[in-house]
Amino acid sequence: MIQILLILNSLIFFCLASIHIYWALGGKWGENAVIPTNGNGKKLFNPGFMGTLIVALGLLLFMLADLSYSGLIEFELSKNTMHYAILVIGAIFLVRAIGNFNNVGFTKRRTQTVFAKMDTRYYSPLCLFIGIVHLVAGCF
Repeated sequence: MIQILLILNSLIFFCLASIHIYWALGGKWGENAVIPTNGNGKKLFNPGFMGTLIVALGLLLFMLADLSYSGLIEFELSKNTMHYAILVIGAIFLVRAIGNFNNVGFTKRRTQTVFAKMDTRYYSPLCLFIGIVHLVAGCF
């Protein structure tokens, strides 16, 4: 069961990485709903080409870690290293799901912006799912 969930996570990471590559190359679809804004609709940050590309590459590395830990591909990394990588990925996504008590995650204060509504409905639950799967996988 854990193997299936890790494969599902790897597919999610691939899709997310593809979207980030699209944005890095200038794509506009969905951009108004994926960056936190202040109460006046002003974006709190502009990630730019390199920032977006780095996120995409990180997501692809997470995908490879999941595929490796599930046994579908092999890396020249020790099982112990992969175990800790899976736990770190889980921690990253759990922290993201919890949020920063202001703009992102389940603890955000701003709840009426387009991003906040999407975050509550989709982004934070997805991060929680990814985090839990990784922490459970790291325990087995």
